[in-house]
Amino acid sequence: MTRPSPAASALARPLVPSLPSNRLAAGGFVVATLGARLLGRSWREALEVGGAAFLAWATARELDPDHPGTANAALPVAALVALPGGPPDPLAGLAVLSGLRVLAATVGQRPTLPDLIALAGQAALAARRGERVGALVPGVALALSASRADPFRAPAGAAGLVGAAGLLPSGGVGRGRSLAADALTLAALGLAGALTAPEIVRSQCDRAPLSIPAERVRLARWLAVGGLRAGLLGGQTRSLIPLGSAALLVGLRRARRGT
Repeated sequence: MTRPSPAASALARPLVPSLPSNRLAAGGFVVATLGARLLGRSWREALEVGGAAFLAWATARELDPDHPGTANAALPVAALVALPGGPPDPLAGLAVLSGLRVLAATVGQRPTLPDLIALAGQAALAARRGERVGALVPGVALALSASRADPFRAPAGAAGLVGAAGLLPSGGVGRGRSLAADALTLAALGLAGALTAPEIVRSQCDRAPLSIPAERVRLARWLAVGGLRAGLLGGQTRSLIPLGSAALLVGLRRARRGT
């Protein structure tokens, strides 16, 4: 079996302008940001709305690598949900995205030491900002990754260290919840059965001549469901808007096609 390069990052997935979906993601960020600004949001809030839209797109690419249309649809959903009740914390959304990316192994690399440091840093920052659910996703993702006997398996002990970073004392109250974010989360959870059912994955990893492991993608979907449930119970749905948007659109696609 061809193995991934040990030196390459498992987190880096740069935008490729030649791909239509990537161009839409960049344009969607700009449109969502300017739209929020025109609706009276401050520049910081407007950028966070645009960031929520982009993070939803990127998260959907991890949960549904064969179907870029799902990510394209998740982008405006996140922007629309972020507008009425306030945008999510971008650091929490980034921590969730990074955790899912390492678990799904879409890049095709085993996590390196710099990757683990980055994951711990994201988890720690999210925890300090009061976003406990988002902070814990990277550690759980690494624990699930370590359970897989494949070339992308996370190093032993990594989950404990990153998980500990996500348990740092909070220095704030977080973004909390909103009615729109709660509704989005409930809708996504209502499709959990379709979302998590087994599915063949045909796409190849970005940086390795290997197929993206279908079971890893399924584990990432299960982690998304668990994160959304925890966010709903813990009153932290706002910062899970990107995750909820991605999970909802993947679930809808699969429900329409009978999984």
